[in-house]
Amino acid sequence: MDSSESEGLCAPGPSSAHTPKPKLSAAMRAKIERNRQQALMLRQSRLASRPLSAVEGATSAKVSKTIDSGAGFFIEEEGYGEEEQKARTVVHQPAPVIELDYLVCDDCQKPFMDSYLSNSFDLSVCDKCRDNDVKHKLISRTEAKKQYLLKDCDLDQREPPLRFTLKKNPHNSHWGDMKLYLKVQVEKRCMEVWGSEEALEEAKDSREENREVQKQKRFNKKVKELRRAVRSSMWTKDTSVHQHQYGPEEVVDAEEDLYKKTCTTCGHELSYEKM
Repeated sequence: MDSSESEGLCAPGPSSAHTPKPKLSAAMRAKIERNRQQALMLRQSRLASRPLSAVEGATSAKVSKTIDSGAGFFIEEEGYGEEEQKARTVVHQPAPVIELDYLVCDDCQKPFMDSYLSNSFDLSVCDKCRDNDVKHKLISRTEAKKQYLLKDCDLDQREPPLRFTLKKNPHNSHWGDMKLYLKVQVEKRCMEVWGSEEALEEAKDSREENREVQKQKRFNKKVKELRRAVRSSMWTKDTSVHQHQYGPEEVVDAEEDLYKKTCTTCGHELSYEKM
């Protein structure tokens, strides 16, 4: 088929020339672009894996070179053309230089890669300068709340939340793990909450006074209950019937002609007459 015929067959008709192209959505355009990038990467990988003789622009024509061996005969050495030699020369790009992101210790001012304090508490202190006994001491969550009057929201919700490490409970391994905080970070959070050490001490004194008042109230209540119990146990109502006991002496009432006896216990007088 001639080129003119093929052009005639491929030429669009008058109806197709005026047909509007459908609009592609953003998702379709993104998918087409991804497919194009994948095809381009696939083509580049194929070109990189092709043999050097197939490199575009290189010539496979070999050049014969006659060399006198000095032993009575000549040696023909086959070589490549200049363009093919250029194509066979592989140029490697230098590898990128990766700069390590070193940290600087706050104490010794020396760079370091990582440390326990930087990984656990985001504190720029190297392992050589770490002081577990004083400066970088760890305290439990209970101690942080009691000593610095902090609440759970101060430790967990106030930005940024304090970082901690977990440790097995030394009293009982079956209990939950202990949360250990860095003391210097807890002290800093305490100043953010209370503002100053004076305000913290005043809050401690106020809580101590309230605690003493509540303690005295509980003591007074227990004493009152104890007294009530003692009184109720000592007082008993006498429900027995009294029996009068009269002495042997009789008193004669001459006017009424009666005899009287008096109870020795309650003083009741008994009047009677003799027949």
